[in-house]
Amino acid sequence: MTPPRSRTPWALLGAVFFLAGLLAACSNPWRDVYFKKGIDRLTQDDIKEQFGPPHTAKTPALGGDSVWTYRVPLSDREIDPWKITIFSDASQSVGAIMGKPGEGPKHTLYCYRYTLTFNEQKVLKNWKREECVPGTRNTIIGQ
Repeated sequence: MTPPRSRTPWALLGAVFFLAGLLAACSNPWRDVYFKKGIDRLTQDDIKEQFGPPHTAKTPALGGDSVWTYRVPLSDREIDPWKITIFSDASQSVGAIMGKPGEGPKHTLYCYRYTLTFNEQKVLKNWKREECVPGTRNTIIGQ
């Protein structure tokens, strides 16, 4: 008679995959996750309730897809939450020196534009996130 096999390795492997999936889900700005999950589901009213009126809205007079844009500030921490920085960048150091006493360094914010496209039924068809001025973040952080 053979002894029963331990289920511990399989449980451990399952836990590792679960944690990896959880970490991957948390690695994008929350707006990205919201829009990604909302394709073919979210309506203009849903998005307006969550974000307020769009900064720009283009609706064709003769029908067709409408395009909304939102401009939002995102920090490095939101854009790349897994980036490990031992030393703060120069802009944060200057902000800490020139800030009010007791305040820590302020995170640099970058302008990003979310462009949302809706079909004629006013349901989210696709979306994209891009810098308001392409290359700004790379120029500031020196890449």
